[in-house]
Amino acid sequence: MKKNIETLLSHFAEERDEYKGAVVPPIFQNSLFTHPSWEHIDEAFDDRVDNLIYSRGHNPTVRIVEQKLAAITGGERALLFPSGMAAISAAVLHCLNQGDHVVTIKNIYGPANNLLNSYLPGKMGIEVTQVGGETVEEFENAIRSNTKLIYLESPSSAVFSLQDIQGVVALAKKHGIKTAIDNSWASPVFQRPLEMGIDLEVHSVSKYIGGHSDLVGGCVIGSEKDIKEIFVREFELLGAKTAPMEAWLVLRSLRTLPIRMRQHQENAMAVAEFLENHPKIALVRYPGLDNFPQKELAQKQMTGYSGLMSFQLATEDLEKIKAFFNSLKLFKIGVSWGGHESLIYAPAISYLKELKPEQFESMGISLGDMRISVGLEHKEDLIGDLGEALEVV
Repeated sequence: MKKNIETLLSHFAEERDEYKGAVVPPIFQNSLFTHPSWEHIDEAFDDRVDNLIYSRGHNPTVRIVEQKLAAITGGERALLFPSGMAAISAAVLHCLNQGDHVVTIKNIYGPANNLLNSYLPGKMGIEVTQVGGETVEEFENAIRSNTKLIYLESPSSAVFSLQDIQGVVALAKKHGIKTAIDNSWASPVFQRPLEMGIDLEVHSVSKYIGGHSDLVGGCVIGSEKDIKEIFVREFELLGAKTAPMEAWLVLRSLRTLPIRMRQHQENAMAVAEFLENHPKIALVRYPGLDNFPQKELAQKQMTGYSGLMSFQLATEDLEKIKAFFNSLKLFKIGVSWGGHESLIYAPAISYLKELKPEQFESMGISLGDMRISVGLEHKEDLIGDLGEALEVV
């Protein structure tokens, strides 16, 4: 019988009889595994992806988490990484060789943008075309004979625009192009790209999957073939292993992922509706709102909405913007998101340092754009905090 996500996260891949009936698996905090004979370890090296040899490769605590992640996303296999960027880099490098071409969107995560537009062109001669991404035709027009990867992030960073995942997948398969997507915003609870045909799904595990702001990690999920190839190349050779303690913390977090996501959604909807109707807010970008420009697509490919959104203050006065930003009490200032706590950040702070002026302008954001991660506090308290801070604008 097919199990629902909540049940999978509580029980799947946990062989409790092997751990003396412990309801929580132990942490295998060891660097290596010994073998009874020459023949045994010799055989283990024939399949080092699945056999226990050294914890830089395979570790039981890590493997439990990887099995759960594959199960809840509809993937065949998953790999944990020590950060979201390690996962993104591994997925991208897996798909590319020197001189290849990538099509991606303009509003991707800043470090991922730097990887594709700065690091890889210089190191590998990779060519990159960035598109708005709101129509499949944009991707089709950008494809070249050497295009090997279409990299998506839906919803996208800062402006939360969507890409038609199924439409892009159909286009990519027609041309024999690999597809990868950063699905951190929606989490596996609210969006399942692998079931729509995406080849590789990546997550910053630090965000909703971790959910407690006490770990940093990433993951790549896909087919058995792709993940095994990533294991013996990008994963092993670059040494991007996850420590057992971090994996155990992810395991702890996964058990409450669905219920946390539902609460993030409830709080975020209340906050988004408050902001949408406030006279000092010019624009709210949140796919859950009824007037979101791509609402039909959002309902088609997502089953819910997380707690991350952005809004634009109805002023370009930097002093007023800073006054609002610094007046918040419950929304703490920080760069990450997806944890239990509510956070605020102004994308212009880092984007103006990371991007060329023309790239920043093309993203469609301004000094008055604020990104908030709505946490698990009471929604009325969060609305009250925003309301008081807006009085200074």
